[in-house]
Amino acid sequence: MNTVQLRDAKARLSALVDAAERGEATTITRHGRPAAMLVPIEAGRRLHPERKPTFAELLLSIPYEIPYERDRGPLREIDL
Repeated sequence: MNTVQLRDAKARLSALVDAAERGEATTITRHGRPAAMLVPIEAGRRLHPERKPTFAELLLSIPYEIPYERDRGPLREIDL
């Protein structure tokens, strides 16, 4: 993994994007501390998917069965 300072990353952005397309990640530092990371698009999509799953999809993805019992008693009456 490459590490570059922010000012160098600004000057070499095209080269860093080319490196990311080849699968290389680059850490960008500011004042000697890591501030950002330029990663290949596949890695970024794993971390931040474009579409978030719905609540129903999350429930259906639970790997075990949720025990529940349906009340088979008579329905309640409602005044409309």
